[in-house]
Amino acid sequence: MTTHLRAAGVSVILDDRGAEVPVLLHWGRDLGPLDEQSLAQLTAASVPAVPPSSIDSPLRVSLIPTVGEGWTGRPALSVWRSPSSQSAAQARALRLTARSHEPRGGTEVSYSLADDGAGVGVRLDLELTPQGVLRSRLTVTNLGDDDLGVDTAVPVLPIPERARELLDFTGLWAREGRPIRRILEHGVHARESRHGRGGHDSAFVLSAGTTGFGWETGEVWGVHAAWSGDTDVWAERSSLGISTLGAGELLAPGEVILPPGGSYTSPWTVAVYSSHGLNGISDRVHPWVRTWTAAPGIPRPVVLNTWEAVYFRQSLDALVPLVEAARDVGVERFVLDDGWFRGRSDDRRALGDWSVDASTWPDGLGPLIRLVRDAGMEFGLWVEPEMISVDSEAARAHPEWVLGRADDPEWRFQRVLDLTVPSAADHVFHALDALLSSYDIAYLKWDHNRDLLIAGSHAQTTAVYALIDRLRAAHPGVEIESCASGGARLDLGILSRVQRVWPSDTNDPLERQRIIASAGILLPPEYLGAHVGDARAHTTARHADASFRFATALFGSAGIEWDLSRASPAERAQVGEWVSQHKRLRALLHSGRTVRADTADPAQVVHGVVDERRRHAVFSVAMVGSAAGALPPAVRFPGLDPDVVYDVRALDIGGAPVTIADQPPPWLASGGARLAGGLLAETGLPMPLLAPQQALVLELLAIGS
Repeated sequence: MTTHLRAAGVSVILDDRGAEVPVLLHWGRDLGPLDEQSLAQLTAASVPAVPPSSIDSPLRVSLIPTVGEGWTGRPALSVWRSPSSQSAAQARALRLTARSHEPRGGTEVSYSLADDGAGVGVRLDLELTPQGVLRSRLTVTNLGDDDLGVDTAVPVLPIPERARELLDFTGLWAREGRPIRRILEHGVHARESRHGRGGHDSAFVLSAGTTGFGWETGEVWGVHAAWSGDTDVWAERSSLGISTLGAGELLAPGEVILPPGGSYTSPWTVAVYSSHGLNGISDRVHPWVRTWTAAPGIPRPVVLNTWEAVYFRQSLDALVPLVEAARDVGVERFVLDDGWFRGRSDDRRALGDWSVDASTWPDGLGPLIRLVRDAGMEFGLWVEPEMISVDSEAARAHPEWVLGRADDPEWRFQRVLDLTVPSAADHVFHALDALLSSYDIAYLKWDHNRDLLIAGSHAQTTAVYALIDRLRAAHPGVEIESCASGGARLDLGILSRVQRVWPSDTNDPLERQRIIASAGILLPPEYLGAHVGDARAHTTARHADASFRFATALFGSAGIEWDLSRASPAERAQVGEWVSQHKRLRALLHSGRTVRADTADPAQVVHGVVDERRRHAVFSVAMVGSAAGALPPAVRFPGLDPDVVYDVRALDIGGAPVTIADQPPPWLASGGARLAGGLLAETGLPMPLLAPQQALVLELLAIGS
């Protein structure tokens, strides 16, 4: 038979007849409710010719292609046994046959396959979510009598020939999310991460699309590894003309060895098809993420984090003015960052000793928390549970808890806590459980400030997941933010366990414009921490006007990282107005559809959020460099209802942006414009010539709303 999965304008058609491994015939635009005869005709017509200098039968790339099928590209499954094993030869030429399949509800199917000679069983799970997101994974089982090593277990997804242009991302600390574009030529474009976390240079999502695809246009097929350890993401084009995508866990040699009867289940490969550019990926993933059981409640509270305000200079006296300033501007969650625990006077000691420092906090955290709660705010606390300092009581008492060898390099003067050691995981859990049980703590900022620097991350990542799950089960009301020296762990594996992420350690709005654009392809804005920092950014020393800082941080899970106790009355008033505007708009910002516009000038960045009824929208027009021309291109507003007339008005977010020309467009000078959504999406509106690092925020409201 042939299986047809359909959801949200996407069709996935699988040839799963007979004993062969299922073949993906189509993953893309919905083909409609095909009957059995039509599916059979499509399946028969999809068998390719036999090319020259190839196997003597049609090469059909399955979802688990191996060299045993004649596939000489990247294998989906690579296993091995010791050379002395009787089944070693068969394992090297793996050839799976299908035993059974289980369709479920028209959107899920599982296949049971095996190679009896090699003693290998495989389960292939596929699910097309109601939003049109395709998930797939493999479970490998050792059916033999001796150990089985697993090197690779990642489903491989064929894509059409027209998907010839690639986009993924790279970056570095405080400069994450830098796009890489290239043509898919013969061979492999691979992005392997061995950080033990995604890394600042994470590929994040690898998209293959029709030439020139952008935010709004082109067909796109994207893949993402929903895993927080080492990953392997690739696109391959064979000389035969076959193109494939893959995304999954990168296993080190010998990292996963299964005893007889043992199994390994790969992380989910998340795959998304879009018929209208990168916005279409967000249109599927954002609503899907919002259905998760761990998804945050909305609207999200406005946060103040103490890090860039006081660093390690903590005391009740030092923080009282900051608490009062936070209260006065409307902050709803006050987060005490690094420096509160025993012996933590700088970043070179005390990680692992998770008890309150009596010299800094002689009466514990109670007085500060009471002050925060009396001011009408929730209290949050920074922790780094996966790390340990060599200079700590925990490390001195338990050197066996330190991951790796004693002479391995430190990173930020710290080592990794080996959470695969049960006593180490118990130590962290009991310390955090005691804090959450003793104090009124609503939120943990969970940091991860270094790479693992070990061969393989499977066991450690699995242990991290188990620790977070255990803590959330004990304290289901506590929210967790994933921070990994900023944006080094933003994958959907960790996202299913947290309610917020920190996309970067930089609050520089110029960097943040690019970072949020890339992270926002997969992550809804309510997850993305976006803070207003000092006028002079702490990570880049670059100065930015209040309007640019405020406009950039308006979109997302808004917060402040700034010593407001030292801010001028005028600055505090600006912050208070910005908080008020954000609160007025956040029901839209944290639930609507995120859209980005393709612009003729690469220095002009246009994005917005449109509500579900398409009656209300907020857009940002930002200049991240010098304009390409004296007259900037008209800005188009995608995502609106073409038949609805909108009132378009500029918002005062931290003051008016600086322009180069003296005279703004007449519509802006007169206080606004009224145009139908179809015109706004196609012809757009002329913009003032904004200076670099300036942004204009526009609110669009349907007439009569």
